[in-house]
Amino acid sequence: MQDTPLAAQGGTHDKPVELATHPAPVDVTAENLATLDGVPPLARLAFRLLLRVRRGSLTVVLPDGRSLRFKGTEPGSDATMIIRDFGLARRFFASGDLGAAEAFLDGMWDSPNVTAFLEFFLGNADALQEKLTGNPVFRFVARLGHILRRNSKSGSKRNIEYHYDLGNSFYRRWLDPTMTYSSARFAHKEQDLSAAQINKYRSLAESIDLRPEHHLLEIGSGWGGFAEYAAGEIGCRVTGITISKEQLAFARERMEKRQLSHKVDIRYQDYRDVDEKFDRVASIEMFEAVGEEYWPAYFDKVRDCLKPGGKAGLQIITIADRSFAAYRKRADFIQRYIFPGGMLPSPSILKQQVQRAGLTWAGNLEFGLDYAETLRQWRERFRAAWPDIQRQGFDERFRRMWEYYLAYCEAGFRAGNIDVTQVTLARP
Repeated sequence: MQDTPLAAQGGTHDKPVELATHPAPVDVTAENLATLDGVPPLARLAFRLLLRVRRGSLTVVLPDGRSLRFKGTEPGSDATMIIRDFGLARRFFASGDLGAAEAFLDGMWDSPNVTAFLEFFLGNADALQEKLTGNPVFRFVARLGHILRRNSKSGSKRNIEYHYDLGNSFYRRWLDPTMTYSSARFAHKEQDLSAAQINKYRSLAESIDLRPEHHLLEIGSGWGGFAEYAAGEIGCRVTGITISKEQLAFARERMEKRQLSHKVDIRYQDYRDVDEKFDRVASIEMFEAVGEEYWPAYFDKVRDCLKPGGKAGLQIITIADRSFAAYRKRADFIQRYIFPGGMLPSPSILKQQVQRAGLTWAGNLEFGLDYAETLRQWRERFRAAWPDIQRQGFDERFRRMWEYYLAYCEAGFRAGNIDVTQVTLARP
């Protein structure tokens, strides 16, 4: 097929046009890219990089309405990017994928499906990896900022407050009625989110053979969903610990309303300060906030809190072994904007930490696609609730940050770059 000169599409608009009005995209080649006019040099260089893609396709809509399509030869995500400001190219070359994310927060580009856009880049990361990580100086600065948010006891409280003390009313508007902020486990496609969250609780309780006579320690008790399930459905005693004052108040009130206060003790306490012994330990997606420096201390505490023969059930997000070395060298979007001080382990690193602490790895269950579905539903609920959230004083940049965060995580789970696992451990 003869290449169509890109300049021939024409069309000049003072404002970005709606997606439905854009002309049919032209498939880009090295030859017709040379005819492209009205594009700054850095943006043109970025387009040359996109010629490397092997999987899926990306349609790029320019500020004047022209549409370009970069196609791979293998199946993959088909995505669209609407450029509002060519300045995003400078952000991309300076800071890689973090720079592109920050450009999105600032409204420099948009997409009708941000998840598909991110899946496209994850699917082509091998071809674009060097540029996706950005300038080494910016990488160093971002990593240094992450290191300075270390999770000492005081640092942990600051980092947790940054995310969880946005206010209970904020989370209540878009989480399901169980107020669960972790992956659900769907028994079937039609199961609603609340039922799937209870199913997750049931799965974790069964994995550690939780019984009425047990005393359970929950490290990172959140808004009290699992503590309520364990005490109300299983009948055991629960000690939950949190370093979020907002969650503490909510969880205590929750137990009072359910008349479970005699069984559940929610404390404002760092996990490193717990010194009792328990029959069982549970921790749902708290480990991600511990920080790599403190992983040994975390597993030592799990071991020390368990009675001999006791079991621990941990739900943990992991990053693929193949990605861990690069990931740990730089701060990504989540570490920069959402969870300061956070760090994901890889599956093999997780097992090493467990073994080092003298705990027995009794089994695990992975369900990353369930997390992708959980995130998809959270994003829909967040969008629907945005008018109410906005009235709480949150601005447009905050909305874009949270939508990007939820889409970013969903894409990671769908692509298999990250996963979630329920791990069962035992103390000999």
